[in-house]
Order: sequence, then structure tokens, then C-alpha cells
Amino acid sequence: MTNMRPQDLLLPAPAGLCCKPGGFHIDPVRPVDRALITHGHSDHARAGHGAVLATQETLDMMRLRYGENFAGSTQAISYGEEIRLGEVRVKFHPAGHVLGSAQIAVTCNGLCIVASGDYKDAPDPTCTPFELVPCDVFITEATFGLPVFRHGNAADEVRKLLASVALFPERAHLVGAYSLGKAQRVIALLREAGYDAPIYLHGAMESITSYYQSRGIALGELRPARGMKKADLAGTITLAPPSAIADIWTRRFPDPVTVFASGWMRVRARARQGGIELPLVISDHADWDGLTATIAATGAGEIWVTHGQEDALVHWCKSKGLAARPLDLVGYGDEDEGEPQPEPGSNPGSKPEQSAEGREA
Repeated sequence: MTNMRPQDLLLPAPAGLCCKPGGFHIDPVRPVDRALITHGHSDHARAGHGAVLATQETLDMMRLRYGENFAGSTQAISYGEEIRLGEVRVKFHPAGHVLGSAQIAVTCNGLCIVASGDYKDAPDPTCTPFELVPCDVFITEATFGLPVFRHGNAADEVRKLLASVALFPERAHLVGAYSLGKAQRVIALLREAGYDAPIYLHGAMESITSYYQSRGIALGELRPARGMKKADLAGTITLAPPSAIADIWTRRFPDPVTVFASGWMRVRARARQGGIELPLVISDHADWDGLTATIAATGAGEIWVTHGQEDALVHWCKSKGLAARPLDLVGYGDEDEGEPQPEPGSNPGSKPEQSAEGREA
């Protein structure tokens, strides 16, 4: 037994989750002396920290986004590796969200708290699967923390896309997907479904997708969309930032079918409001069933809920006899993937990539 209270180990602070005994913050939203980063999305991974500890993939993605000098110093940690910081031990475990994403287990005096970051328990050929980590306190995200959100099988959604391509061979299909994680997953799912034609990429997708390939993720033949003749894009699939599929950039494609891959597409009104012709319910976050099953499986007696639909998940936890509280952290859930570089013919004033809810999904 431990006499340490959870709030003595991790505590919400203006900069984010703070571990005073370890001298660090987890996914801080403002510059701090030492940051532990769960994954590369920009609402979790920010520049300007004194020192950053993260997986190699997350560090590499931060370099791609922010440049070489995004932090004073960096240290890579492998999954399962344990490091001592001050009075605590920290270990990174796969989160299944995107390439390099991690849950962070923080242990001191027999008390273990796991900060999940963003996670999913669904299969994804582009990243290491989610690993269940038993703990005393589990800090869970709640992006899709309402019972209405049940994502289903992503492979079935990709089959809808391929059926539409077969039905409309004279049209191009433009798939809105976030540049880090979602785009590469959609490509990999298309390959698993037997689609072996070249897949085209918006310029904002190229560097991160090339990085995935450099890490051994097989994505087949990819080509830049720029410079292609309009007629030659009939019957093809192009991946682009969500903002681009509502941009004048789409005029280079023949009668494009607008597609959006996101967990938010479960709410059909959002698809209609966004002018999405073919919504695909594909998310890199756990759905309601995934969240509740994971919480139960950790064996944690106390649950802290953050960034998302906190109240419903807190209520569910309490109904199961678990201690639960919302963390009310601010600064998360506005993942925008950075401003993509406009391609020729696009609107330089177009908004950054955002979902219908303004968050990466």
C-alpha cells in the first residue's frame, strides 16, 4: 500500500499535467523546463520547452513541424524503457493513436498513474497497437465520450470508398484526412483492401507520409497531385487536409466526390453541414465502447477524464463504483496540423485543418 495521494504525484496546472516530484509536465500547453510528450499532434506537442522526452517518432515529427531547434534538448525513449526523473519512474507504452504515440506511466512510492494521451483500441496497420497498462489511476481522453459514438469497422468504411470509386469512374475522389496519422491509416487500409493503383497526395501530406514510409510503413505507390492533368485524375483517390476539400484547390479535379474520414462523421448532420458527399467513420480515437472497456480493464480505482466529453464518462465511471473527476485542462482538442503550405491555385487564406468540432479525430 502507498500513502501517497494521486494529487501529490500528478496535478493539473495552467501549463498542463504537472509532476512536482519528477520535475516535469506531460503534454504542456506552454513552454516548461521539462516536457514529456505523448504524441506528435500539435495540441499535445508544442515547441519551446527546455527539454523534451518522447519516442523517437514523436521527436522526429516535432522536427518536421517546428524545425531542428524546437526544444533546448531532446531525449528519445523506447516503449517499455524505464527512466528515473527526480523521485519518480516513468515508462512509455504504446497508445495506438498514431505512429510513436505513447501512454505515460508515472510511478512513485508504490502509486502508478497512467496518462493515456490520445488512444484507440482498434487495429491500425500504421502504428504499434494499444497496450493495456494496469494502474491505480487512469487518465483518459474523452474525445468521443458519448454513447452515440460507436465507430464500427474502419475496413468497412474503406470498402464504401472503393465502391464509390467503382460507381463513378469519371470522377475524382478527394479524401479529407489529417496529415499525421489519419492519412497514412486510410492509405494502408486501402492497400489492405486490395487497391493497388497510385494514390495522390496534397502537398501538405508529403513530408509526414514520406516519414512513415521511412519507418517501414508500407503504403504502396504515392504521387503528388500537383502538376497532374485534370482528365488524368478521373477515377483516382487523392488525400488532402480537410480544409483543402472545401477550397478552390479542388477545381483541378474532375467533378470531385468530397470524402471526409473522421469519427465526427457518425453525426450525419455534420457531414451535410460540411458539404461532405461521402462521410467515412474512421477515427484514431477510442469510441464510447473502447473508452469504457479500457477504463474497466486497467483495474484503476480512480479515473481522471480530460479533453472531450468529460461529464458523460465521469458519470459512467461513478455508476460503476469508480472514483472519477474531470480535469478541465485547457488548450487541447484544437489540433490543426499546422498551416499547410498552399499549392498553386489554392487559397492562401484557407483555414488550418480542423474537424467539424475543430479537433483532430
